[in-house]
Amino acid sequence: MKIRLSTAGELGPLIKAMRKNQGLRQDATAEGVGVSENFLSKVERGSESVQWGKLFEVLKELGLYVEVDVPDAVVATVQARKKSRQNL
Repeated sequence: MKIRLSTAGELGPLIKAMRKNQGLRQDATAEGVGVSENFLSKVERGSESVQWGKLFEVLKELGLYVEVDVPDAVVATVQARKKSRQNL
């Protein structure tokens, strides 16, 4: 099921529910991801001041992924810029 989120506060409880659904303890999950239990706790509370890279590692470990709905014109612009950088 896809859920539209607007805030970190909405994402945190979903991450916690996913971890619990998998029967994982917070300390074991944090250790498995390579983050502190304090960091994972902040993520699950929906803190807005977490490091993006670590957040994506937590999501990946739990089998959660972020999808962004972007207009085709914007995708084309990003791809064109990426291609021009590769040709340098």
